[in-house]
Amino acid sequence: MASAFLVPLAFALTAPLLFAGGGGAASRPTDPVSHTNSAKGLRTITTAREAHNLSNEEAGRSYPIHLRGVITYLDPDWGNLGRAAIFIHDASGSVYISQTSDQANGLFVGALVDVRGVSFPGGYGPIVARPQMRVLGRAPLPAHVPRVTLAHLRTGVEDAQWIEVEGSVHSILEYNHSVTLRLEMEDGAISVVMLKEPGATYSRLVDAQVRIRANAAPTVNDDGQLIGVRLQAPNLSTLEVIKPAPPDPFSSPPVAIEKLLGWRNYFTPMHRIHLRGNVTLQWPGSLICIHDANRGICAETTQQTPVRLGELVDVAGFAGTMNNTPIVTDAIFRDAGSSRGVGPHAVTAEKILSGGFGSELIQIDGQLIGYDLTTSDTTLLLSSGNTFFPVILPKSLAGDKASAWRIGSRLRITGISSVRVDTESHVREGTIVTESFRVLMRSPADVEVLELPTWWTPGRAILLLALALSVTLVVLGWAVILRRRVEHQAVLLRASESEFRHMALHDALTGLATRVLLQDRLNVALESARRRRTSVAVLMVDLDRFKEVNDTFGHLAGDEVLRVSAMRILEAVRREDTVARIGGDEFVVLLPDLANGRAAEMVAAKIVKKLAMPIVIDGREIPVAASVGVCAAAATEFDEDALLRNADAALYRAKEHGRNCFRVFSVDPVRVASRG
Repeated sequence: MASAFLVPLAFALTAPLLFAGGGGAASRPTDPVSHTNSAKGLRTITTAREAHNLSNEEAGRSYPIHLRGVITYLDPDWGNLGRAAIFIHDASGSVYISQTSDQANGLFVGALVDVRGVSFPGGYGPIVARPQMRVLGRAPLPAHVPRVTLAHLRTGVEDAQWIEVEGSVHSILEYNHSVTLRLEMEDGAISVVMLKEPGATYSRLVDAQVRIRANAAPTVNDDGQLIGVRLQAPNLSTLEVIKPAPPDPFSSPPVAIEKLLGWRNYFTPMHRIHLRGNVTLQWPGSLICIHDANRGICAETTQQTPVRLGELVDVAGFAGTMNNTPIVTDAIFRDAGSSRGVGPHAVTAEKILSGGFGSELIQIDGQLIGYDLTTSDTTLLLSSGNTFFPVILPKSLAGDKASAWRIGSRLRITGISSVRVDTESHVREGTIVTESFRVLMRSPADVEVLELPTWWTPGRAILLLALALSVTLVVLGWAVILRRRVEHQAVLLRASESEFRHMALHDALTGLATRVLLQDRLNVALESARRRRTSVAVLMVDLDRFKEVNDTFGHLAGDEVLRVSAMRILEAVRREDTVARIGGDEFVVLLPDLANGRAAEMVAAKIVKKLAMPIVIDGREIPVAASVGVCAAAATEFDEDALLRNADAALYRAKEHGRNCFRVFSVDPVRVASRG
């Protein structure tokens, strides 16, 4: 489709400028900027490839640049930051142009432009800064385009270049002025961003095999290191449908779940598969789990059509894995016309960890040791023997009953087992080892209270004593001993319960969450953000020169500084955010369900400001300051370990830049200086 009008750009750059209103040839121009830099002895760069291939040190010398090429991508307000994202291509290659939004007025994709500017290091590769752009006319987009793989793109060799990829469209995300296609290539998935065209129907592209021409754009961290790649296509004109999606995604025969991803049944993630089973769980707009005659599986979906438990449904989606267990992504479903009840497997924690219960409906007993209603989902923390596991229910399904379950109660939970696999054992031995699991509930009715906590109360002990005294005075001595034992046992039970809950979930000095609770909430936040397609942010907070506070004012004063700092951090965050103390003067703030990373920066700035105020202890002012590292990203970009590691790297940068500030782990296509 696109190939019909894509002709060589080299012709447009050497042919007469018919669209410019003149008949002169397009000879290589001279650059007045070179006169300004002539004293430096810097030559004028006249090709996009040469401008992009400068080293960062060379680009920082502000070489004069004069190019003539065609605009292959233009977003006049990239990320609502007041800057335009522009790629320009000439016969040699492509380069990124840094331009303000108001300066982009009058520019358009396919415009033949004259560009004058200077070199600049950019966020990853060199770019053209301070440009002056003049439209000469129109030119066709380049036709001779190299087709590349995802592995090749990840090397960074094709950064900014106009390339071609081929794959299957898995999902479409439509925003106000842009559209993001998730394209599954033969060696992995990549996001393709293009501007939204009024009236275009993008949903028809799901499961279509397409060929797309676009500019390669990097995702970098704060040190300018490539950590990901995406494509930026101008619009649908550069997308060619090779094989359209089937008109009916359920037309192929259903596949048995137990055969999915099995030997000689490894279905390619390039195309949808059809499964059929009875519903065992539905979180509307997020997740649906089914079970056929032998096995269960869960599917991620944005569809909110309500279905009953046990109802037979057809599911169409793409086969994949999450935490190294099978899952269906980007799914749709429909009623298949009958119902059948699916009973749960009665299991223990040890049995689940032994394997074979991923995505199965199970029933398990455990003791409630804590619950958290401040996260995006209602989360209970249970223990069974030496195993801890969370139980999750979306707040939209939880109602008012979630807060009624008492700490220490023994509960029977029914739900879907979601397992995590020990990847190291998988690599070493070639077999799956279940590392941990969580239970996904359908409603509060999935909780059955087996036993309330602490039967041996002082009141019951007194009743037993009264009964003993009424029987005979002979056993008076034994009754007194029994009473003392019962009371002591009740005190020990309450103290043990309180101490166990406190040690498991809270820091003794500050009352903040511990690393164990932070890890669990971070896992839950990432899963929730993945379903809701929102972002998650982690802030790493470190008190500056805290050792000097201890050495100068003593450890008691140091403890008070930690307590006050903890309260100030809590004042700077939302009720649903988590603040944890993970070390001596190290804190971590988890911000779930963010619309964008700017909110995380605002919280970081507020924390830096609050912690910069002196703390008064016994009439003495103790100076305090803090450095903060921020990592905010969509849940699909990082796992929990990467978020913490990247936030720690940003914290290190903040300390390098003078402390008492924050730095952001950047994932923008062009690195923007972090603010302190």
